[in-house]
Amino acid sequence: MTVKKAVIPAAGLGTRFLPATKAQPKEMLPVVDKPAIQYVVEEAARCGIRDVLVVTGRNKRSIEDHFDHAPELERQLEAGGKDDQLAEVRAITGLADLHYVRQGEPKGLGHAVAVARQHVGDEPFVVLLPDDIMETSEVLGRMLDAHVTHGASVVALKEVAPHEISSYGCAAVESVDDGLVRITGVVEKPSPEDAPSNLAVMGRYVFTPDIFDFIDQVEPGKGGEIQLTDAMAKLPTLYGVVFQDGRYDTGNKLDFLRATVELALKRDDLGPEFRAYLGELARRENLA
Repeated sequence: MTVKKAVIPAAGLGTRFLPATKAQPKEMLPVVDKPAIQYVVEEAARCGIRDVLVVTGRNKRSIEDHFDHAPELERQLEAGGKDDQLAEVRAITGLADLHYVRQGEPKGLGHAVAVARQHVGDEPFVVLLPDDIMETSEVLGRMLDAHVTHGASVVALKEVAPHEISSYGCAAVESVDDGLVRITGVVEKPSPEDAPSNLAVMGRYVFTPDIFDFIDQVEPGKGGEIQLTDAMAKLPTLYGVVFQDGRYDTGNKLDFLRATVELALKRDDLGPEFRAYLGELARRENLA
């Protein structure tokens, strides 16, 4: 089946970015001049997915406001002849059909996905973690193609250094095709010596609807959280699309800075001057 719906779990408290996230959602922190979550919605839209459910929590109202119309702002921009900014603001509302549901309690990623069951229904769907910004929609596009071909769930996998694997779900795999693997097991945050591979599960998933039944079977773990990887391990068939570059973890401060710098450098309106500044900064600080 063609995937038409996306789920974005956005109920986290963003404690790693305190105090900036004390009164605003971490998903609304700007990367250059767009909130992080907008990059994720744009990625889904580029792949033809326009039905997006955002799973939120308390103090997340600004996410809804961002993707809604802003009549007063639009009138002011129109009156001031700021046509480019007006078009940009209006384009945000046209990206996708946004829906919202509250998670209620912070019971983990598995629980956040389960909250989407009524909206998704009996259809395949995409889960996009808002902390993960993908530079292009290539990885998601490859995952959707693999789902259509094999009729199964598909996740994104990235090679990481051995000392990093304990921060991720780790996949045991067997090769299928160029860049496509069949996942034979998933281990949540293993130690480097216990990791079955160096392939880490990243924040992009295409699920068949039976994932909801498997989430229901998962026993809560530490802190009462329901781990999504435990449910994934129960899927009868699971594939992985392996990629290398173009992913930024904006939940990590250093990677957030890297995303801001690298994405700004790729902008025609900012890149040339910003590149010159960075060159001067490197010389001044003897960074070379």
